[in-house]
Amino acid sequence: MYVVAVTVFVKPDCLQPFIQATLENARHTRKEAGNLRFDVLQGQDDPARFLLYEAYRSQDDFTAHQQTRHYLAWKQTVADWMAQPRVGIKHHSLFFGEGP
Repeated sequence: MYVVAVTVFVKPDCLQPFIQATLENARHTRKEAGNLRFDVLQGQDDPARFLLYEAYRSQDDFTAHQQTRHYLAWKQTVADWMAQPRVGIKHHSLFFGEGP
């Protein structure tokens, strides 16, 4: 399994449109055959900080996700709403769900 944890800091006046666009992307991503999970989390102590937790069957599935219409639309739509560039950290799963 391939996991990407993306931290996004959003400009305070752009929170609601960012949330709407991100939830739309998440709904479509969850329908992708290679997607196992897509969680959208908002910081408790900083409502302008978001964590997108994405789990895919493989790195190739993540790469395919980055070519989808909904991802490309999200990326373009939210670009100007970010307070700083987003940071995505990639992981390989050692223990997930019921475990190995």
